[in-house]
Amino acid sequence: MKQRLEGKNAAVTGASSGIGRASAIDLAKEGCNVALIARDIDRLNETAAEIEKLGRRAVVIQADITDSEAVKAAVETAISELGSIDIFHCNAGIYLRCAVKDLRMDQIRKLMEVDYFGCLNCVYAVLPHMLERGCGHIVTTCSMDGKKGVPPDAAYVGAKFAMNGFFQVMRQELRGSGINVSVIYPSRMDTPQIRHVDCPGITPKGDPDMVGRAVVRAVVKNKGEIMVPWFSCKLLVLAEAISYRFSEWLIRVNHLSGTENGEEAINEAQ
Repeated sequence: MKQRLEGKNAAVTGASSGIGRASAIDLAKEGCNVALIARDIDRLNETAAEIEKLGRRAVVIQADITDSEAVKAAVETAISELGSIDIFHCNAGIYLRCAVKDLRMDQIRKLMEVDYFGCLNCVYAVLPHMLERGCGHIVTTCSMDGKKGVPPDAAYVGAKFAMNGFFQVMRQELRGSGINVSVIYPSRMDTPQIRHVDCPGITPKGDPDMVGRAVVRAVVKNKGEIMVPWFSCKLLVLAEAISYRFSEWLIRVNHLSGTENGEEAINEAQ
């Protein structure tokens, strides 16, 4: 059976673990060769080995997405090695759980630098290549926190709202250019970055592969937005549309903020 993305070339940031790793492998399962971009070279090599087992090519590129020149060089390397980038998944990011009263400005700036400006470094590195070819697909991992903020994630929520707004406008502006834009809104996924947070039974941590499959679906079916998992995320969005008081009541009574379990938090880009 022919794979749905046979012959396409993809690049994924944050491909060393979690959602990025799942996305890279799922894209490879559908026929893509994949450029793997992150800072942790050892874990990137592990992801590459999984992709090569599938008979696809994997190009390992060590880069920090907050360094715009490093991102440009990574994109150039991917194009040189693979011939093109048809799909770019902007995924790398960090998470910070901290109440507003305890936040420092340097923490907020770091979240914006990685999650928002780091994402835009990727967009502006790959967009000229796609515009020149007149085709391509840019996907970003946003968060349901970019739809409705949940305490105590204010800094993270701010970055994700910024990302959501930018991609909404970019999608409209690129309409008719041959370049498609998709935003994935995951609820909390079982990744290293939130290992220190226990989630309520009504919204348990999801498998990162759910997001990887959503990335494939977004590309194959040209979906502008996908929420993962769909039902619980859609319910919160509908509640917000009815009344912000109603959605915030649901957050409180269902303990959607989760609780810390004593594990060490990871606050590094993956």
